[in-house]
Order: sequence, then C-alpha cells, then structure tokens
Amino acid sequence: MHTFTIEWVEWLRLFWGFFLANVLGYGGGPASIPLMYNEIVTNYHWLDDKTFSNVLALGNTLPGPIATKIAAFVGYDVSGIGGIFIALFATIVPSAVALILLLNLLQKYRTSPVVKGLTLLVQPVIAVMMAVLTWQLTAGSFVSIGIWQSLGIAVVAFWAMQIRKIHPAFVILAAFVYGALVLPNFI
Repeated sequence: MHTFTIEWVEWLRLFWGFFLANVLGYGGGPASIPLMYNEIVTNYHWLDDKTFSNVLALGNTLPGPIATKIAAFVGYDVSGIGGIFIALFATIVPSAVALILLLNLLQKYRTSPVVKGLTLLVQPVIAVMMAVLTWQLTAGSFVSIGIWQSLGIAVVAFWAMQIRKIHPAFVILAAFVYGALVLPNFI
C-alpha cells in the first residue's frame, strides 16, 4: 500500500511539472524548454544539469517535438511506463485543447490590436528565458570540460550551423562523437 501511494504522488508530481511547463510555454519548444528545465532540474531534481543537457541534445537529433521526447525520457526515468504516459499526457493534451480553443478565439479577433499586442509583447520574455537557460547550460559546460574546450566547441558548432548551414542534428551527433573519442582523454 505504501509503494502504491508513493507511485501516485510521483505521478501527480510528473503531471503537474509537465503540465505547468507546457501550458505556460507560449511559443512551443523554445519557450517550454526553460520551463521544463526549471521543473525537471531545479524544482523536482529528477535530472541534474548534465543529464538534462544530454537529453536535450539527443532529443534534438530525433524527429518530432522536443517537449514530448523530454517528457517521455523523464517520465520513464522517474516512474517507468506509467510515468511515460503521465508525462506525455500532461505535455500533449492541455496544449492540444488550448490550441483548439485559442485558435477559434484568435480567428474571431485576429484584427484586434490587443491580440496583436499580446503576441508581440511576449517575445522578449521568451528571449530572456532562453538566455537564462543558455547561461545555465554554458556555466555547467565551463565547469565540466573547461572554458576553452567549451568555447571551441561552441565556435565550431556556430560555424557549422550558421556558415556551412549543416543541420543541427548532424552537429549534435558530431559533438557526441567528439565527446566519446576526445574528451575522455581531455578530462
């Protein structure tokens, strides 16, 4: 009975954590990832910074929305198969329902200056959330592999994606290979 109660509590925490992150994550993945980070790493301590970074990087190499991949991984890690379903449900269903309702509302009032203002003024908040997440992940990288190694990888990744136009999935895979082959000798 005690284990059953603990499992229910964990399922409620999974639901609430992913529900909050995804309902408040206006703008999709870029906005919900910092919120998911806050719930997963800071609030509930399901993963540490390094593991979250790895899940985020690997999730970006796979097809489909990043939020569902993170939810599935964390759900399984926290509570097995049941955790997957709870985390995915909390990630997908509220957003789908809200999307249907809001699209109908936005369609009705699409020419309203209030609606235009709402969508424009939330963008700086999303930019700050992404900057904070970038800072946190960068600081963790500086600590774990050093500032010069981190900056070198960042410069090469920037060059590959922005100058050479290589798809981010391939850049992430290259970083995984580099990490597997070179970093064990470096650290």
